[in-house]
Amino acid sequence: MSTSLLYLVKRTELAVRARLEELLKAAGITALQYTALTVLERHDGVSAAQLARDSFVTAQSMADMVRALEGRALIRREPNPANRRERLIHLTDEGRGLLAAYAAPARDLEARMVADLTTPEVAAFRDALHRTWRSLA
Repeated sequence: MSTSLLYLVKRTELAVRARLEELLKAAGITALQYTALTVLERHDGVSAAQLARDSFVTAQSMADMVRALEGRALIRREPNPANRRERLIHLTDEGRGLLAAYAAPARDLEARMVADLTTPEVAAFRDALHRTWRSLA
């Protein structure tokens, strides 16, 4: 009997997260905080609710994370001109600097993850992950 795909995906996720946590320990941030910062790098100026969705965490977890990241001056919040009750979250120069410092190590981790795959297999793996996500989204 073959191993469940659900099990294999979860096992891989946990392994990636553990390695990312090790990598980011010196920076004093978690893998989830790093994920949120990378989301802001791609889509700066989003609401906490949108950042939570894009970072795969609950709204409550994001509220705690925003406070922590803001306290480290990695992000800043500004009023949303289109909605006075909402604040938009932006990456600061310090946040961009942290991401720049960890860009190469993160790429190395990704390369390590797919080291036993050929270039066409990596492309197929990436495509398969996109398609399986879309099937569930």
